[in-house]
Amino acid sequence: MSDPELLLRTDETAEVAALFGKYLTALKGVDPIKYTGVVERVTGLLIESRGPQAVIGELCQIFIPDREAIVLAEVVGLRGTFVQLMPCDDMEGIEVGCLVVATGAPLSVPVSQGLLGRVLDSLARPIDGKGAIGADALYSAHAHPPHVLTRKKIVERIVTGIRAIDALTPVGKGQRLGIFSASGVGKSTLLGMIARNTSADVNVIALIGERGREVQEFIDHDLGPEGLARSVVVVSTSDTPPLARLKGAYVATAIAEYFRDQGKDVMLLFDSVTRFARAQREIGLSIGEPPATRGYTPSVFSVLPKLLERCGTSDKGTITGFYTILVDGDDMDEPVSDNVRGILDGHIILSRRIAQRYQYPAIDVLDSLSRLAPRVATPSERQAAGVIRKILAVYSEAEDLINVGAYANGTNADIDLAISKIEAIRSFLSQAVEERVDIRDTLRRAGEIAGVAIPVEDILREEVPVRS
Repeated sequence: MSDPELLLRTDETAEVAALFGKYLTALKGVDPIKYTGVVERVTGLLIESRGPQAVIGELCQIFIPDREAIVLAEVVGLRGTFVQLMPCDDMEGIEVGCLVVATGAPLSVPVSQGLLGRVLDSLARPIDGKGAIGADALYSAHAHPPHVLTRKKIVERIVTGIRAIDALTPVGKGQRLGIFSASGVGKSTLLGMIARNTSADVNVIALIGERGREVQEFIDHDLGPEGLARSVVVVSTSDTPPLARLKGAYVATAIAEYFRDQGKDVMLLFDSVTRFARAQREIGLSIGEPPATRGYTPSVFSVLPKLLERCGTSDKGTITGFYTILVDGDDMDEPVSDNVRGILDGHIILSRRIAQRYQYPAIDVLDSLSRLAPRVATPSERQAAGVIRKILAVYSEAEDLINVGAYANGTNADIDLAISKIEAIRSFLSQAVEERVDIRDTLRRAGEIAGVAIPVEDILREEVPVRS
């Protein structure tokens, strides 16, 4: 064979290899042996089968002959020769003797740029009627957090478009904050405002345990067409099995990790951690875990940091996380709130008292905290925020005296200043749902109220040096 013929044959081989390479790669991961078992017992949410050979976290298929349907379930426990399964779908039709087949892998999420503008269920299947979504890759739903030594320092601000946050609780790219609130104070509305107004490249929104009625309302009214166009929404409503609610959280986080790995700044908006924790409690109690703190099982407090630590910076991009926490009875020290507050990088408190005053968003800036504010805000910005916080604190302490007319003007200079500034501050902190604000205008107004000059060139700079 001559050299030109050999070269031509080599080129043809390379083209064939390139064409079929992805199929060959897929075949390498296929186990030709099927591991099967049969359902032996169903108790509440728990399905026990004799076999198949499987590991914790592996997905299995349960075949229901009468319905000609397949129910996906995950291995959550092993007891001798019995495999304990928790279903991701409706359990209707499952009976003793149903065939159980191991898939050989945990849940993976098909990801691509086509996810933008789409609404998915807890297993990453589209539910918006817009057709299938092509996949460029598969991401594990249970990925590990970035290595601690590859995380970049958080030194850049990310804009939320909310004056009360940007001016008084500044957020860095890759920071994780909790939004703590009782029910009905505006958590979902605040998330929608952030999704529409943020400077992030992509929003990933996880609606975990939400009422079914609220999902479409959130997409249409809180998020809107503009917000949806650069967002991915993952939905697992309150009527879905507890494992589906858990998977929805992991799927949303995996999608955020995909866009982060494309070098993008991602905003992960998660509603809510409390319902995620309750789903894990249901699973733990079903498989025999003892209740520990107020009925929550030990596994709840082990899975929370594994989920929350996946958010943050990496060597490629960032995921900034806002996680809502439903505070039972306004008790900030209840187990989930207390545990999550210790993991995250700050907290935003929504106050029913402020909401009753018709000030929205009802953010209590005195109780709210960003642990990275010294890194992402300039000295002049921090000074202005400190002055406003001091005015609010002074007025709060003297409010009862002022309201009953027991305070005489001129008695205390700090109180006099607070009385003169309080309406301007409340107007500044109030923001209509549809109102768009520019970060420069926000910081200028904050500086004017506080009497502090904030140089324009300091706003949205590329980097702020870490200060002691």
